[in-house]
Amino acid sequence: MPAANRSVGRDVHIYDMKDPDTVLGGLILTNGVTNANLYSMLEIFCIFDSTYFLREEHGMILQRDDHPLNPGNYYILTDGSITISDEPWLVRTLSVTGGTRVPQFRDAVRERDRRCVLTGQRAPGADRGTWDSFEAAHVFPSAYEGHWIDNNYSRWIAIEPAVGGPINSIQNGMLLRSHMHNLFDNYRVSINPDDGNRIVCFDLDIDGVAGRHLDQEFLEHPQRPVDQLLRRHFRQAVFANMRGAGEPVFECDFPPGSDNMGEIMSAPKAAERMEFELFSRLVANDRRGATSS
Repeated sequence: MPAANRSVGRDVHIYDMKDPDTVLGGLILTNGVTNANLYSMLEIFCIFDSTYFLREEHGMILQRDDHPLNPGNYYILTDGSITISDEPWLVRTLSVTGGTRVPQFRDAVRERDRRCVLTGQRAPGADRGTWDSFEAAHVFPSAYEGHWIDNNYSRWIAIEPAVGGPINSIQNGMLLRSHMHNLFDNYRVSINPDDGNRIVCFDLDIDGVAGRHLDQEFLEHPQRPVDQLLRRHFRQAVFANMRGAGEPVFECDFPPGSDNMGEIMSAPKAAERMEFELFSRLVANDRRGATSS
């Protein structure tokens, strides 16, 4: 089955006024996205060397304000050049048969949050130790620990766990409902720490979370995820969903007897996804062995 196309269903389209036939990007508009948000997200995947404005279809300049964004075509007006950022997008998806959570990371996130951070739903069995449909999610994926080390993301972590290294700090985790974990990993939903920790949905919002802000109890917790990692996830979500035609959405539910390898290798970005899947399993197995020894 071919990978899903993120550009299908977009109702906001962005063009260069000097080349109005070429789409630079766009998004599926959901609740809470403002005119100012469009400008700030555009500046993530476009690089400008001069002042620019966005013009609406009817010729008016789009103000950089907090008014709700309307669907439509928007044209970039600038005397300078526009360069599409080539910052890499890290493939992030794991088939449902896999798993990378470290027990100590999982337990720390559960104890702190006790609810889905995005939907606000409490884990009803938390006091009895049952966490059905609630999962501890990494903000930055543990499968890319090499990337983490190369970029010294540990400098943002103040609480280092006893097991698993800084990437498994509670400051790199959130408790999510299992379906929200999937959406978060696929960059369908993210959190913008530079807009009051607003939840941003990049696809149809069936849970009614788009436009909400993370609750104050979570934000005031001294062990909450650090803004730098949330900001990085949000940047990746913008690249995945808004830059050009967007990045592919991968199949991750393989029934028993499926040709997992064949489906992955026949899809876009096969090498990157295979590396992520294999490394995720190696990391999980290595850490399970370490904690049991």
